[in-house]
This record gives sequence, structure tokens and C-alpha cells, in this order.
Amino acid sequence: MSPTPRPTDPDTIAARATAPGVGAIGIVRVSGPAAGEVARRLLGTLPPPRRARFTPFVGAAGEVLDEGLALWFPGPASYTGEDLLELHGHGGPVVLERLLRRVLELGARPARPGEFTERAFLNGRLSLEQAEAVADLISAGSEQAARAAMNSLRGALGRRCRALAAGLMALRARVEATLDFAETEPVAEEWPEVRGEIDVLCGELDELRARAGEGLRLARGLQVVIAGRPNTGKSSLLNALAGEPVAIVTDIPGTTRDLVHAEVLLEGLHLRLADTAGLRPTGDPVEQEGQRRTREALRGADLVLLMVDAREGPDESDRALLAELPPACAVRVLYNKIDLSGERPGRVDGPLPGLRLSLATGEGMDLLREMLREAGGSLNLGEDGFLARRRHLQALERVHGHLLGARGQQEAELLAEELRLAHCALGEITGECGSEELLGAIFSEFCIGK
Repeated sequence: MSPTPRPTDPDTIAARATAPGVGAIGIVRVSGPAAGEVARRLLGTLPPPRRARFTPFVGAAGEVLDEGLALWFPGPASYTGEDLLELHGHGGPVVLERLLRRVLELGARPARPGEFTERAFLNGRLSLEQAEAVADLISAGSEQAARAAMNSLRGALGRRCRALAAGLMALRARVEATLDFAETEPVAEEWPEVRGEIDVLCGELDELRARAGEGLRLARGLQVVIAGRPNTGKSSLLNALAGEPVAIVTDIPGTTRDLVHAEVLLEGLHLRLADTAGLRPTGDPVEQEGQRRTREALRGADLVLLMVDAREGPDESDRALLAELPPACAVRVLYNKIDLSGERPGRVDGPLPGLRLSLATGEGMDLLREMLREAGGSLNLGEDGFLARRRHLQALERVHGHLLGARGQQEAELLAEELRLAHCALGEITGECGSEELLGAIFSEFCIGK
């Protein structure tokens, strides 16, 4: 497989590379064939390569727009693989807007979202999954996610994909060579051996799929859904973990009718919390819609915190809810209101493990945070862990389907075609096989200037 053929745009692009707002430093980035001419007219001369130079930034009438550091990276030894200029000035929005406007007057055009990184991919500086890792590193919600994103940027996911692709290519070459040169039905004699090699590839693929699934969970954060009957303390729990009154709390059953979200960083663990509508029989169409959304959130949860009244314990409706959950979803039952039941805070073992606590007094909250950290421990991917995206998982699922299809084929030509499709699906992850639409969708999610 070869990279998706697409020539790099011949024009020069420019954009602010630092976040909007006021800051001590702001950066304008310029990339393309006219970047050198922009530097000469803006700075008076071309800076020495890869050395920071303090200089004024000059406007059309010779006035000084700002002064700061200029860095010149001649292509192809630059981030984009093209001539690239970075202007580090003061971070005021007006100052940066004047500087960017001058750069555009000198022949650049505004960059599209992600266009700098897109050019890095098209010029062979980054593979596609490494380009995605740039955005993932910027948006990492925890230290674990940042480490895993850096591993992805350094090629951890790509190396595993290419190792699997090499095995696929070897098998494809063997099958297709037999098709080309055999005078009789080619693969029938070797069928058991071919299927054995496919089984080996499936085993390697299963391991990669499992690691990628963990990487996806780490990238998006641990999805924690708080569920249960009305008035068991779901909204109070969300507020306690968020540290602010995110959800409305009243004694009226059914107060929460829609999903209420909060994101919490718990000692490096990124939690995406969702408070849900209480599950109970109702004829209210608004409450029914809230309960439908509750069940939808439960299907995508990594961890469900089932809230029950400590004086009553789980009932049949709670057990019915648990029966609907996906097998991979972890569950912890929180027995709230021990200040009313007279019990002490502590862990509960058994078929429905959980914790006794009181949200009214705060008793047991330290144990709950400890329990959440333990639940997130499975997301510690180790030193060689990597982040993944949903499209990576979808591509790996297609690879799996084609390998299973190849294993079940009785026709050699169809076997070869299934192997080719598996190889191409794997190449979509690294960008060695793909489409214009795929690239457009990926890079449109990037911030402008990256």
C-alpha cells in the first residue's frame, strides 16, 4: 500500500497557532513556497535556519507592528515538509490580528482547520494516525491520555498496524502467486496451512483490537453513568463529585428529566459523568423521553453507579436495569442515606459490590473516590500504551470481518479478494489506503493553526 495520492497545495497558508484570547505570547505560522518571501518583506531578511532571531515585524508603510522571535525552517526539514516561518510576538488579539493581516497581504491565504498537519501527512512527515495523535495530545484530558497520545505520535499504533500488514502482505503474495502460476486449482492443497496462517493473523488482530479499545476509552475518558430510582441521590452525587451545583436537587421525584453532564479530573483520571432521569413507571411523555435517554447512556457506559436507598436496598426494577447493561460494563451499587439507616460507611462485597455512604454528611466519599480510581486503573495502558479513535476500531472490525470471510472461502480468487480488502482496511488507519473524504473529515476536526 502507498500513501493516498494527493499533491500538496501549491499556495502558502497562514494562521494563528496559539489559542484565542489574551496571552503573553502569540504565534503566527506560515507554510508554503512563499514563506521565504513573506519573511524577507516582513523582517527585512531571511532568518538563519532553525535559530531564533529577535526582530521587529514591519508593516506595509515601514511601521513596526510588533517585535519578537522569528524562526525559519526550510523544507523539507520542517513540521509540514515545506518552507515554514513562525513569528512569536505578544499575545494580544489586536496585535496578532494586525500581524496575520500583514502576512495575508504578502501572499498567504488563511489556513483551513488542521491544514498544517494535513500537509505534514501529505508530505510524508507524519502518518495519518500520528497526525491524529497531534490533536489527541492537545486535547488530552489526563496525564495517562497525554502519555498515550505521545506514544501514538511516536508511532506505537502505526508499528503494530504495519507488523500485522506485513503478515497480511506475505500471505496475499503467496496466494496470488499461486493463482498466477498454477495450471490447476491452486490453493486447495495448501488450504489447511493458509487457514492456519489466517488464524495466527486473527490472534494478533484480536490483541490489537483489545489494546485499541482500551486506548479509545482512555482518549474519551471513563464514561460513568449515575442511575437508579428517583430520589436516591443521583444529582447530589454528581454535584459532590463535580464540586459545584451542576444538577438541580429537590425532594420532588422526577426533577431530573434529561442527561446532566460533568467532567472531573480525579488524580489524573478523566471522568465523564452523566446524571440521568430516575427510572420509574410514568405516563409523562417528557419523563419517558428522559428515561429513554437514560437507557441510551447506559448502553455506552464503562461504569454504572447504581444509586439505592440504604434503608431499602436494590429492588426488582434495579435488578432489571442491571440485566439490560452490556456485559463489559462495570457496576457499583451505592447505598446512600446511611445517616438515616444508622449504618457506617464501608464497602459492600457480594454479587452486587458497592459502597455504603451518605451524601448528606459526606461520609464514605473518600472511599468512593478510591473506588473510582480503582475502576479507572484498567485504563493505565503501561509505557507502550497508545490512544485510539473510533474510526480505528471500526477499521479493525472490518479487517476482522474480511479475515473471517477469507477463512471460510472455498474459491481461491475470493480468498485473495478478502485478504486484499483486509489489507486495505488496515491501511486506512495509517493513511496508506484511504480517500479524500476520509482525510477531509479527519483534519476538519483540528483547530486552525495546527
